[in-house]
Amino acid sequence: MKLTTSRRSLMSGLITGAGALPFLASATASQAAPGAALAPRPPMGWNSWNSFATTINEAQALETAHIMAEKLKPHGYTVFTIDIQWYEPGATSYTYAEKPVPTMDGYGRLLPAPNRFPSAADGRGFKPVADQVHALGLQFGIHLMRGIPRLAVEQNLPVFGTKFHAQDIANTDSICPWNPDMYGVDMTKPGAQAYYDSVFALYASWGVDFVKMDDMSRPYDAHAPEIEAAHAAIVKTGRPIVLSLSPGETPVPRAAHVRKYAQMWRISDDFWDEWPLLEAQFTRLENWNEHRTIGGWPDADMLPLGRLALGNRDTKFTPAEQKTLMTLWSIARSPLIMGGDLRYLDQPTLDLLTNDEVLAVNQSSHDNQPHFLADGRRVWTAQAENGDHYLALFNTTSAEAELSFDLGILGRKSAKVRDLWARTDLDNVSGFFTAQVPSHGAGLYRLS
Repeated sequence: MKLTTSRRSLMSGLITGAGALPFLASATASQAAPGAALAPRPPMGWNSWNSFATTINEAQALETAHIMAEKLKPHGYTVFTIDIQWYEPGATSYTYAEKPVPTMDGYGRLLPAPNRFPSAADGRGFKPVADQVHALGLQFGIHLMRGIPRLAVEQNLPVFGTKFHAQDIANTDSICPWNPDMYGVDMTKPGAQAYYDSVFALYASWGVDFVKMDDMSRPYDAHAPEIEAAHAAIVKTGRPIVLSLSPGETPVPRAAHVRKYAQMWRISDDFWDEWPLLEAQFTRLENWNEHRTIGGWPDADMLPLGRLALGNRDTKFTPAEQKTLMTLWSIARSPLIMGGDLRYLDQPTLDLLTNDEVLAVNQSSHDNQPHFLADGRRVWTAQAENGDHYLALFNTTSAEAELSFDLGILGRKSAKVRDLWARTDLDNVSGFFTAQVPSHGAGLYRLS
């Protein structure tokens, strides 16, 4: 899907190379979103999907949370999320059961499968796990599919606290094309909001801090009433729960709506470790740039780094591509959610994730802007809190290239340069800054 968006200003300047073209860019939206207090910075954390698929169990989750607390939390990664199918006793891989039998309570609310999460027995839900995650200084997140379980509709279970039942509120024509667990909820029906209220009230009682809600952003307009319902239900709990919508592409023209009701939203379908998928994220992040704001973060998806896919392989991204991934997500201020298996975290991956000078770009920069599209060369800049500038240079071609940036674009005649990835001060430069950038690679610099 080709995304378009209005551009408010033309940035003039030069990046050397044949066919250089000016790129239309605009500043980040300055008005904070309603959820600014919930997510004042792009969330950072870990999610189980890239490494465990549908299969994570309690022992694996707690082992991972301890590693996260030790190795990643000191650098700002705090959101620990158990992804899809935690309620399915027989979940085995990246596929879904054709006839799912999810674990539910008597009101059609999903519960952790007790054979996988033993502490959830006797109605305790995820509270014991959440308590342990919180004790590590982390936030606890879960994945949730849009709607009401099909099994609850078949059994016509009551809606908690009402005279209505599942069949009164279900829209059996509203189904997810890739997951057979749920029917949509018809928000025009009495009892529909009460159902969502009951779901989020239960999860708030467990201590859930973050909900990744799936099958929401596409088709956006069809699901907008349920997006609003989830938001209203969260507000009613009184608990500060971040709402993350998935998957994309979220349509750019719906930016105002999605910022009002969620704190994160996916800008693409599932992102994996394939170069064409990474290259495509440049344009999406450029299109969303003017709509990003405090408390409203366009989400380029998880970081498929390290050990992936049920332990079957390591990331297919080259070291240069891994640096490009982290540089782009940082300069565009996408949430940073690690997806690889932390039990096999190697030193190069750990170093990539925990470079605090790079992470500061993601967490504390402003006026983030793309400047050019030119023959496989892309440029972003941003400002640091003290007025320094950040400069990201990307080479998306198949060969090493020399990239040169005119400092005058930033109102500078000269600059002291620090290479953030190398954590090394470079020579002072005047007029232009030039760097050799490897194929599919990136450089990230601080100009002062």
